[in-house]
Amino acid sequence: MRSPRRPLLLVPALLCALAVLTAGPAASDGESGEELDVSAQVARLYEDASVATRRYETGRREADALRARARRADELLVRERRGIAALHGDLGRIARAQYRQGGGLPYTAQLLLADSPEELMRGQRAVWQADLAVNNAVSKSRRAETRLAADEAKAASEWQALEKFTGQLAEVKRTVQAKLDAARSTLQSQADASVAAGSCRGAVRLDQPETGPESPWLTPVETYDLSASFGSGGEHWAARHTGQDFAVPIGTPVRAVGAGRVERVSCGGPFGIEVVVEHPGGYYTQYAHLAAVTVDQGERVAAGQWVGQSGTSGNSTGPHLHFEVRITPDMGSAVDPVPWLAGHGVEL
Repeated sequence: MRSPRRPLLLVPALLCALAVLTAGPAASDGESGEELDVSAQVARLYEDASVATRRYETGRREADALRARARRADELLVRERRGIAALHGDLGRIARAQYRQGGGLPYTAQLLLADSPEELMRGQRAVWQADLAVNNAVSKSRRAETRLAADEAKAASEWQALEKFTGQLAEVKRTVQAKLDAARSTLQSQADASVAAGSCRGAVRLDQPETGPESPWLTPVETYDLSASFGSGGEHWAARHTGQDFAVPIGTPVRAVGAGRVERVSCGGPFGIEVVVEHPGGYYTQYAHLAAVTVDQGERVAAGQWVGQSGTSGNSTGPHLHFEVRITPDMGSAVDPVPWLAGHGVEL
């Protein structure tokens, strides 16, 4: 059985992640130590929190493995206790048999009561065999009890390590969640201020994914739940819903579904903060209700490149991405994005 101490080495890594979250991001080249833009700090904090959350999940899986080892140790203890009970039963049976056969008589008495030397030798041999069986049974029982005591101590150590480890993980999770909630709140507050002012604060430059997508077209967010669909009715729209909504938390990276050029970045009106991208073939995609943008108007973008962070700016009842496909860059020319994406090999 592996030592329970090895998985605990993950805890310092998690705590290091918390130290990263607590400390502000370092100033980048060219800023001469000046304070970074608040939007960039929030974006960095969101990424750090995401890293720490992934490390938490790794630690949780290690805790599950540690729990399984502790349970196997408990099962071993149950078997060992049953074995010791059986040994004790054997000892009792041997002792009773030896008593019935006169094994408890001293050799002098056996000599006086024996009818012949052969009978005496048989009696002595029987006594010797009984004594040997008793000694073997006693030794085996003692070894089993010693092993049981060691395994009990080891099992207790396994459970103590597990309790300590899960407690540390729970604290890491609480801290990460608090940091993430604060980051999202700050990010959305900035977005609301931009919408109220009717002007964007400029692009927040996030670290882009290290590897490009395998397909030239993809979904606007990586993980999501679908909510309001194209053409659905509701009190929040003047007519019908003009896009497909993706329910995601504030701060989720939003990516261009395909290569193109940023046609417009705006920060006012019912869509709140929005980005519109023009694609080859005369179609446009819109990403609305954002909390921040990561591109500038006129910029070329690749498929999968982050164009913003999701939020709940503008006419929005909760955090989500409003995604549209249009035949012009303007509102009123939207088509159903689900079959449009499916035509490009992207199934929602």
